[in-house]
Amino acid sequence: MSLAVDNEVAEGTGLPLAEQAYRHLRDQLIMLEIRPGEAINDSALSARLGMGRTPVREALKRLESDHLVVSYPRRGTFATRVDITELADISEIRELLEPLAARRAARTATPGMRETLRELAADIAGSGPGGTDQLALMRYDIMVHRQIYAAAANPHLEDVLIRYDNLATRIWCLVLDKIPSVAGHIAEHSTLLRAIADGEAELAGSLALEHVTSFERTVRSVL
Repeated sequence: MSLAVDNEVAEGTGLPLAEQAYRHLRDQLIMLEIRPGEAINDSALSARLGMGRTPVREALKRLESDHLVVSYPRRGTFATRVDITELADISEIRELLEPLAARRAARTATPGMRETLRELAADIAGSGPGGTDQLALMRYDIMVHRQIYAAAANPHLEDVLIRYDNLATRIWCLVLDKIPSVAGHIAEHSTLLRAIADGEAELAGSLALEHVTSFERTVRSVL
């Protein structure tokens, strides 16, 4: 099959190539594997990802709307800088929407999703995500947040929260080497996940709010 077709679906993934490119680049940008300010060459990316330039360019347009890349005429596309001064603005939005998502998830999550959340809570309370790799722990954190957003069953709310959680994670990754461990931050999810799974909406909302404010306090403590 031709990899250059815009809506081509890669065999075995079920996702269009533009979506694959978007998710791959988004995760690298979030974790700062593509460094802030680094130039992004669509031709090189196309070759590395094994697809045409059209889906890569579509992905980059979406990433620009996510404030993860920026394009300049005649200069090219670059990973955005991580601006610590945006922490307060990002936190203000998350302090409103994270509790909303947690409360909604507690009320509307399907039985299957509640079981998934309980399993995640048990994993965190028991052995946890494992290891001391800070970046691995951050990837685990992202996964837990996205499960909660999905459980809220509001695609518009989910889309906004993913966007701002991504920006918050970039700030966290920027100061990661100054933080002794993020394991405690991950551990906070256990009681939150159980509250959602048990349908305790108000408790879930208050725990989600404390989680977001704890993140901001931790980042500010090392600045």
